[in-house]
Amino acid sequence: MKCYEYYAKESKTCSKKECRYWIEHNKTQNCTINCAKKGTLTLQEIGEIYNITRMRVCQIEKLIINKIKKRVNLS
Repeated sequence: MKCYEYYAKESKTCSKKECRYWIEHNKTQNCTINCAKKGTLTLQEIGEIYNITRMRVCQIEKLIINKIKKRVNLS
């Protein structure tokens, strides 16, 4: 069993800050994978997790979408 599966199953909060999936967000047991499994989040909710504005989240989202489009067009 993976650690994120354990924390989701046991409804415990992870304290392994060295884990690459760790974020400071108690609602999702401090795990990005468990956060993603709970469904979609608003830009505001994502911004609160990473302590940035929803506008900055939107900017990052647009950058990522453009990078993906460029990669797809190269294939």
